Amino acid sequence: MSVAFSISEDSFYHEPSFSLSLEDNIHTFSQTNLMSNVSLYNDMEDGRGHADARVFAGTYEQDIARAASLISSAKHAIALTGAGVSVESGIPTFRGRDGLWNKYNPIELATPEAFARNPVLVWKWYAWRIGLVMSAVPSAAHSALYDMEKMGVIKWVITQNVDDLHERAGSRNVVHLHGIILRARCTKCDYSIWWNDVPKIPPIPKCESCGEPLRPDVIWFGEPLNEEALSKAWGIAQSSDLILVIGTSAVVYPAAAIPLVVKENGGKIVEINPDVTPLTPYADVYIKEGASYALRKILEALKK
Repeated sequence: MSVAFSISEDSFYHEPSFSLSLEDNIHTFSQTNLMSNVSLYNDMEDGRGHADARVFAGTYEQDIARAASLISSAKHAIALTGAGVSVESGIPTFRGRDGLWNKYNPIELATPEAFARNPVLVWKWYAWRIGLVMSAVPSAAHSALYDMEKMGVIKWVITQNVDDLHERAGSRNVVHLHGIILRARCTKCDYSIWWNDVPKIPPIPKCESCGEPLRPDVIWFGEPLNEEALSKAWGIAQSSDLILVIGTSAVVYPAAAIPLVVKENGGKIVEINPDVTPLTPYADVYIKEGASYALRKILEALKK
C-alpha cells in the first residue's frame, strides 16, 4: 500500500488538495462528492436550505435515541474527533471566529520554511501551545468516548487534534493523524523526545544524539501525513460500520474523507457539531450540539 497525501497541521484551507494512491483501489467518492455539496452547505449556513430530510426529521431526543441505537447495534463503531472536542478543555480552535489562524499567520509559524527562517519564533509559539495542552484537562467528551471504549461500543478514536487529552481520559486505541505536540523530533536523525515540562525558549532544543535542532512532531503546512498513521486510519475506517464524527469542520483533508470511506462501505455516520458542515447532508443522524453535552446524552442512552 502506498499513500501520498500533502496536508498541513490543522489546515486552514477549505479546498482539499491531495493525491491518493492505494493498491486496494479504494473508491474515494470522498473529495468529489463531499465538495460537490459546498453549495448546499453554504445554503444551510445561510438558512436558505436544509440537509437531507432524514437528518433533521426527528426531535433532539429522537436524534439522541437514534444515535445510541445505531452505535449499540454496530459491530465496529469508531470516532473521528476534531478541535470541537478539545475546545471544551480550553484548547483554541484554528478556524472559526475565534480561531488561531485569525490571530496569527500560519505561514510564519507552521511551515518548514518558517522554522528554517526563524526557529526561535516558531518554538516560542509551540511552547505556548504546549503549555496550554499541559494545563488542560480532558473534557466530558473525552471521558464519554473512553466510557464507550470500556463498554466495547467504540473500537478506535481517530483524531485530528495534536493534544493527548484522549489518552489522558483513558482511551487506549487512538490514532493521531496530525502528530502530537508534546513530542519533538530531530530534524536530521530518528531521535524523538516527550516533553514533561514546557520547553524554555531560547535556546532552541537540540537532539541529544546528533546535536541538530529538534522540531515539534506535528504536521506543518505542505508536509505529508505520517504514512503509518494515515494507512492505519484508512484501514480502520474500511472495516467499520459506523463512525461518530465529533467537532470537526469536515474541510481538512484527508481526515474529511474518512467518514465517507465508512459510508461508501455501507456504514452509518453520526455527526455531532453545533454548526452544519459539508458532511452534514451525508449524516444518518446529525446532532446540532456541543461535543460534551451530546456525548453525555448518548452515553446515558447507551447505559439504559
